[in-house]
Amino acid sequence: MWAGRFLKALDKKADDFNSSIRFDCRMYAQDIKGSMAHAAMLAKQGILTEADADLIIDGLEGILKDIDAGELQFDMNAEDIHMFIEAELTKRIGDAGKRLHTARSRNDQVAVDIRLYLRDKASEVMALIRDLVNVVTDKAEENADVIAPGYTHLQRAQPISFGHHFMAYAMMLLRDIGRIEDAVKRMNYSPLGSCALAGTTYDTDRAFEAEKLGFDGITQNSIDGVSDRDFCVELISALALLMIHLSRFSEEIILWSSWEFKFIDLDDSYTTGSSIMPQKKNPDMAELVRGKTGRVYGDLMALLTTLKGLPLAYNKDMQEDKEAVFDAVDTAVMCLEVFTPMIATLKVNGDVTYKAAQKGFINATDLADYLTKKGMPFRAAYKIVGTIVAECIAKGCVLDDYPLEEYQKHSDVFAQDLYAEISLETCVGKRNSAGGASPSSVRKQVAWVREQL
Repeated sequence: MWAGRFLKALDKKADDFNSSIRFDCRMYAQDIKGSMAHAAMLAKQGILTEADADLIIDGLEGILKDIDAGELQFDMNAEDIHMFIEAELTKRIGDAGKRLHTARSRNDQVAVDIRLYLRDKASEVMALIRDLVNVVTDKAEENADVIAPGYTHLQRAQPISFGHHFMAYAMMLLRDIGRIEDAVKRMNYSPLGSCALAGTTYDTDRAFEAEKLGFDGITQNSIDGVSDRDFCVELISALALLMIHLSRFSEEIILWSSWEFKFIDLDDSYTTGSSIMPQKKNPDMAELVRGKTGRVYGDLMALLTTLKGLPLAYNKDMQEDKEAVFDAVDTAVMCLEVFTPMIATLKVNGDVTYKAAQKGFINATDLADYLTKKGMPFRAAYKIVGTIVAECIAKGCVLDDYPLEEYQKHSDVFAQDLYAEISLETCVGKRNSAGGASPSSVRKQVAWVREQL
């Protein structure tokens, strides 16, 4: 490729070290589409003849078809996917293939390829997240009337609808979709025509190429066009946040499916056994999702570190962007493909969650609110209820069983109606504030999320 300037061939180990085809070959379709748009532009501008452009485009279509069909294998001796396709094209159509690279550099070629590839993959990831949101909202709606303890500090805190807990994850996942959409907005500008770094002396039409490739416009500075990898960082960052949410959800799935909780049962299809303990049913899929989160964090840190000290414009260091972003995307896709059916098939044990909610004095806030609604300052009510809780613990009873005469020793405001006010059904059912934990609120959240989708 650079014959003329060099007097001897590249060392074999150096050649292998320099080569990227083993991982950038996955961008073959995007590389071919970019080249077809470039050929069409060159013909439109009179830089290539229509005959040469037609020959090039037909040749590229043939290569794409053959790769898709498995009839053409990648040559791992090629330096990268760009040179493999150009060499194959020239082999098929002759000198016209050598004209394709007019007014183009591999710098802007790879920049357009990775934008096109990540745009496609981002659409795939967002579709998978939407599938998961649909499953989570279905599960929330199914369990809107199931009462469970809500937690802070992993301590029982207040009673909630179990569906409300599921909807918290639906909200997180909606934000993940929004972040990926935002990353794609900034990604969707064409660097094609920036060439090596300075543009070209040919009378090209970059806007024509951008439109042909579905971009929203062109990059406005040729140096930035070839050296920008912000969109890679943004996408991995969005995927890292997605993985945080999947990992947090996985942690709770692992806890809930343990014998200590037994809030849920995972389907056999998404658990494994033990090689020595026949009773075991392990939540390995959730554990793997939790573990693979670290891979995506590592990919993000690797790319940030690679880019942090690079002078403008293109540097070979930037070849390291692909393996990091490809791995992050692959990991997210893999996790979503397993996580969604795992959630869809789990069974909630509502009787267990209800019994758990009966313990831990999680209706204590409602008892304090009972006093407050009758005119007592909240801090005074808080202190009285705290004292009553301590007495219940000492006597081995719960607030629901504490005798009225004992309550009235602390305040004559207490009356028989307090028992209805602190029942779990009332505690959950009355939490109708916007975004609250009541069954009716959960159903409103489900409807809102479905509307957003």
